[in-house]
Amino acid sequence: MAKGAKARAAARKQRDKWKSKRWYTIRAPRNPWSFRVIGETLAEEAEQLVGRSYEMMQNELDGDFSKMHVKVCFRITEVVGGDALTEFVGHDVLKDHIRRQIRRHRGKIDDAVDVVTQDGYYVRFKPLLISRSRIKSSQKAEMRNRSRDAILKMGAESTWVALQKAVLDGTMETKVKEAASTISPVRTCMIRRSQMIQSGVVIEDGPTLDEIYAEEKAAAAASEVEVDVLAAAEASAELSEIDQTSEDSDEEVEDSGEVENEEIEEEAIDYSSKTVAELKELLKAAGKPVSGKKAELVARLQE
Repeated sequence: MAKGAKARAAARKQRDKWKSKRWYTIRAPRNPWSFRVIGETLAEEAEQLVGRSYEMMQNELDGDFSKMHVKVCFRITEVVGGDALTEFVGHDVLKDHIRRQIRRHRGKIDDAVDVVTQDGYYVRFKPLLISRSRIKSSQKAEMRNRSRDAILKMGAESTWVALQKAVLDGTMETKVKEAASTISPVRTCMIRRSQMIQSGVVIEDGPTLDEIYAEEKAAAAASEVEVDVLAAAEASAELSEIDQTSEDSDEEVEDSGEVENEEIEEEAIDYSSKTVAELKELLKAAGKPVSGKKAELVARLQE
């Protein structure tokens, strides 16, 4: 067998990996997103998904379009059936957004703060402060220390889930800005990056996956019922229109029948049997001349 023929035979025997793959639904963490569906991914085996990262923009996650520059990061920890469950591992602000904030004659304060939460999560935050004008190095150092203290205090008093909410809704940025503004006015404050380095105690809050399945099933059934009701309403409206048109056509037929009957009755009248006085009365009612002989009067009425 020639070399080319052997290669083609080997290619035919090779298994198509794409046919063996299946789609898995990616769900956000239980708390605070209640296993919301955030995407889909492909894999041959469920074990291959564990540890895989998934990123999306924050405005796609919670609908806040002021956060279009914030990228939210998840990591798949478990696969249940066709669902890949994730955990929140941090966020990242796009670099082009950061570059737009930095200008001449402004002070830039950057830092990295490691925090241990109440539930044992080891997290790293990277705040960024932009002052309104140029400031001294001593002022930068003091502003950096005050922002660090604010983040450490907030982290020590909160759980990891509470810190997630504070980072994504801007609460942490507000507290850091208030702490640093006592030294010099701050134009922009952002937590440009957060990263979960080590997991802690998982808090079992929020609905279970079975409850989410039941809610999704009920919502799908409700939507089907709404579709059926709309279809029935449209069908009844169409039937009523058909009935109305049929009634109108029946009325038209009746009216035309009455007109025909009247015409037939008029045609069936024997004017020759009437007297001249009666013929003149009929001509007066019809607004026609009443002069002439009887034959002329009859002919005039039959016109």
